[in-house]
Amino acid sequence: MKKRIAVIAVCAAMILSLAACGGKKQELTLATGGTSGTYYAVGNAMATALGDILTKSSISVASTGASKANVQQITGNDAQLAILQSDVLNYAHNGSGGESMFEGKAEKGALWIAGLYNETVQVIANTNITDIAQLKGKSVCVGDVGSGTALNAAQVLEAYGMTFADINPVYMSFSKGADAMKNGQCDAAFTVAGTPTPALTELAATYKFNFLSLSQEAVKYLTDKYPFLVQENMPANTYSGGIQPNEVVCVAVKAVLVASEKVSEDVVYELTKAIFENLKALGGAHPKLAGLTAAGAIDGSFDLHPGAEKYYKEAGIIK
Repeated sequence: MKKRIAVIAVCAAMILSLAACGGKKQELTLATGGTSGTYYAVGNAMATALGDILTKSSISVASTGASKANVQQITGNDAQLAILQSDVLNYAHNGSGGESMFEGKAEKGALWIAGLYNETVQVIANTNITDIAQLKGKSVCVGDVGSGTALNAAQVLEAYGMTFADINPVYMSFSKGADAMKNGQCDAAFTVAGTPTPALTELAATYKFNFLSLSQEAVKYLTDKYPFLVQENMPANTYSGGIQPNEVVCVAVKAVLVASEKVSEDVVYELTKAIFENLKALGGAHPKLAGLTAAGAIDGSFDLHPGAEKYYKEAGIIK
């Protein structure tokens, strides 16, 4: 009888131990962007691909206003992970970027885990507009207030000697901007996202529009003044259906996965390791993750999260 009681006690202890371990699994909210944007799709792909692999954490995806909002989600403890533009992260850490960003109020709580892919600054317009210079005086969707898209839109206009004062800026998400184009409320729209972007793919299925190329003078201005911008042309037929038969001259920024400084080193280390040990699954979950590499993930990085830094050192990517 004593032996049976002892066995039962041991089993009960093991069950309680397992339950306790399960209870310590940290729930991480991943802030992304609008539901029609690439951030949201990539975030869900990551959560799905890594869901059964992570033992220290679980990931739930939240739709947000994107880059600046995501920094504030992190610093406000509303999210523990986020995807955002590398330029916005840079502005947050340096307290710069003008009044619409973080001028004079640095927010350093979001730390780099991995650069995931390049995001293309795409400019679309009604068919009677063929050049960015023609946006003067037009109603233009520039993304959500405080978004990286709005910031990049201002930079592109600057390269053509314009500011938001020269257009009628309309602040709304990719999907709402697409609807505004169809409804005649906007003449053009900026989208900063991995290509092809779902909102633009859906728009192309029912509405004819132009993709606007940057001039080489504008590209040089932008890449000289803003080093985080790189020229990355969009190949012909990135969007199917004949909507984009020619290459489009563009610039791009990097989409970065970040974590709050309050998330433990162990949790972020496991997450980072899981990402790079499961690249095939991630690439299968979303095409924007198919080209992800550990070396490329720290290209242009700054202020790495200690957990991510630990992984990159173990992998021999950094010393």
